[in-house]
Amino acid sequence: MMSTIGELRAAGHVHRPLREEIRGNLLAKLASGEDPWPGLHGLEHTVIPQVERALIAGHDIVLLGERGQGKTRLLRSLTGLLDEWTPAVAGSDLREHPFEPITEATRRRIAEEGEGLPITWLSREERYSEKLATPDTSVADLIGDIDPMKVAEGRHLGDPETIHYGLIPRSNRGIVAINELPDLAERIQVSMLNVMEERDVQIRGYVLRLPLDVLVVASANPEDYTNRGRIITPLKDRFGAEIRTHYPLALEDEIAVIRQETNLVAEVPEVLVEILARYTRALRESPAVNQRAGVSARFAIAGAETVAAAARHRATIRGEEDAVARLVDLEAAVDVLGGKVEFESGEEGREWEVLAYLLRTATAEAVRARLRGVDLTPLIGALDGSTTVSTGEQVTATEFLAGLPELGESDLYEEIAAKFGATDVGSRASAIELALEALYLARKITKDSGQGETIYG
Repeated sequence: MMSTIGELRAAGHVHRPLREEIRGNLLAKLASGEDPWPGLHGLEHTVIPQVERALIAGHDIVLLGERGQGKTRLLRSLTGLLDEWTPAVAGSDLREHPFEPITEATRRRIAEEGEGLPITWLSREERYSEKLATPDTSVADLIGDIDPMKVAEGRHLGDPETIHYGLIPRSNRGIVAINELPDLAERIQVSMLNVMEERDVQIRGYVLRLPLDVLVVASANPEDYTNRGRIITPLKDRFGAEIRTHYPLALEDEIAVIRQETNLVAEVPEVLVEILARYTRALRESPAVNQRAGVSARFAIAGAETVAAAARHRATIRGEEDAVARLVDLEAAVDVLGGKVEFESGEEGREWEVLAYLLRTATAEAVRARLRGVDLTPLIGALDGSTTVSTGEQVTATEFLAGLPELGESDLYEEIAAKFGATDVGSRASAIELALEALYLARKITKDSGQGETIYG
């Protein structure tokens, strides 16, 4: 890469302001059919088009939505719309472009060093800054403050070079994202007004005319937006686009998010992932759950990871060759997931009852579709009152399969396994266990659970 401003000029480099750069790269991706937003599921026809229109218009953006709706992921995806590399004056606190200096110090360096002025190259990741807004965030953090060390060196207070710039000026020629914007104290929000509109910096009575080239994006929870904190009206007015996010509307998108975001230590069959997705969606629709707080996608993600961990735990203790999750692992996971759900004030004492009921509903919906057309009568007949099937958190797949009753000439077990796409011992055990649960939910057989053991009969 070129290392001086002279080499850069000789190469014919053209400077593009940030908004023009983002607009041009976005339009190029859309024209070529490339997806500018990889990994974002369920927002393609609602949120994403609004974001694209805002970026083409050159607007600052605030995303409003409940927790776990992918707001931060969407903001971080904006880096893909920046040039892979861009030049900056070496040693500049504000990452000034060699052709468009904005401080007197850099202009002086260009005049003194001429075409030999050294430049550095910034990657697109370096041009994205993120700040979690907290009540203790100060003006100095976001905008800047007088640096006493520079004053001690002999500079006078009015000298712009005595300023230590904050996050927003240092994000010049890049994107600055502020998560949970309403949590910023209102007086701190006021300090952002000039930066976003007039593009100057006011610090302790000094006004610096710095034509900052920065895109400000933010996220906010609507609950915080109206109660715990708020975005002040003048700041709201400076965001060109206010966009509402949402949870995935389609079950397939919910499943895709779980599969994409989880780090699994054992195999989790697709049907269990679907049950988790349906379970999460049922919680979001339940009148017993506080829907203002929402049920985050992290609920299902943590659920899948906990289910996989339970399977790995059993396989390690019992010496199973392959760790495959089963329904008993999912039921155990609910015990640690309950704290992620906020219930309405009138539901005290019923929380676990609601969680268990909705899990049964989600299980029935997922299993019913797969077992449609399968005659389970031979299995019902085999559980005649004296014969039972035992399973549990520490019962291996081999032990569970060995404890199944004989069905004579019937190949029902193979038929069930085929319906679930089960080919190995672990997944076959998982499929048949789900079939037994389906019979229990249909009140064809009984179920007794306790102390980590479940008996169907």
